[in-house]
Amino acid sequence: MIGLGLIGGSVLRAAGRGGWTVWGATTSTTDAAAAEQGHTVEPDVGSALRRAAAEDALVLLAVPFPAVEDVLTSVARHAPGCRLTDVVGVKQPVAAAVRRHVPGTRYVGSHPMAGTSTSGWAAGSVDLFDGAPWVVSVDSGVDRAVWAEVAGLALDCGAHVVPVTAAEHDAAAARVSHLPHLLAAVLASVGADGGPLALALGAGSFTDGTRVAASRPELVRAMCEGNHAALVDALDEALRRLGAARSTLMSAGTVDSTVRAGHLARRAFDASRGGSDRGSLQVDLEAPDAMERLRELGRLGARVSALHGTRCQVVL
Repeated sequence: MIGLGLIGGSVLRAAGRGGWTVWGATTSTTDAAAAEQGHTVEPDVGSALRRAAAEDALVLLAVPFPAVEDVLTSVARHAPGCRLTDVVGVKQPVAAAVRRHVPGTRYVGSHPMAGTSTSGWAAGSVDLFDGAPWVVSVDSGVDRAVWAEVAGLALDCGAHVVPVTAAEHDAAAARVSHLPHLLAAVLASVGADGGPLALALGAGSFTDGTRVAASRPELVRAMCEGNHAALVDALDEALRRLGAARSTLMSAGTVDSTVRAGHLARRAFDASRGGSDRGSLQVDLEAPDAMERLRELGRLGARVSALHGTRCQVVL
C-alpha cells in the first residue's frame, strides 16, 4: 500500500481484517501513525516496493492524482514487473501514466466509491468500504488473473465489484462524484455570500448539500482537473438544467419540471441501492468472452458479489 491516507489507510485496515498480509509506506509523518497502531509501515516507499518485488506482492497506489507520476517512477525503479492497481479517483489518466512509466507491470485500475469529507490516516476506518461499490477496470487486454486478485481484494474489504472500462468509470464519476464537489463548492459560496444571517439559518438541506465542500481543496482540484473532459460534459448538462429552471421561474413562476425530475431521479437512485436484486448469474473468467460479458453487465449496473475460483457471482 503506497499511501496511507483516508483510502489507503482504510484498505490497509480492511484488507488485514480480510486475511491479507499487508504493509504500507507513506511520505506523511502524520499518516505514519499507522505503525503506532500495530500496522506494518516500511521506512520509505523504495523499501516497501523492494519487499513487494521480493515477495511477488500486489502493489496498490493510494496517492492523490498529482503524485502518481512520482510514485510510478519509484515503481519502475524498484518493482517494474509487479502486479499493480490503484484507488485514484480517475482511471484513464492513471492508465496512461502506467503505460508511460512502467509498461512491464500487470496493471488493473480500480476505485472504491467511498469516502468522507475528512482525510488522512486518522479519518480512515476498517469498515469504510462495507457495502460500497468498487470499480475494477475491464479494459481490453486486461490480465484476468490480476483482475481476479484485485476484485478479490475489493470483496475482502467488504465492497462489491462494478466491472467497467476506465472511460466508462470517468464519465460516470464526473456525474456522481466530481460534479457534486463543484456544486457543493458553489452552494457553500452562495450561502456564505448571504452573510451571517444566511449562515445562521442554514439547516439540513444546506448542510447535506455542502458536506463535501469541507474536503481538502487540493484533493478536490486533483480529481476534478484530472477528469476535466468528462466533467465539462456533466457541468454543461447541469448548467443547461439550471438555466431551464431559471427561465421557467422567470416566465411562469414555477420550477415544477426541475423539481419533479430531480425527485424521480433520487427515487431511482434509492431503488438501485435498495437491495431489490433482479437475479444473478455466473461469469467464468476462463471463458473467451468473459471480459466483454462483464463490461456489458457493468453498464447495466450489475455487481460482482463473490468469486468462487474463476467464477464471478454477478448480481443484476
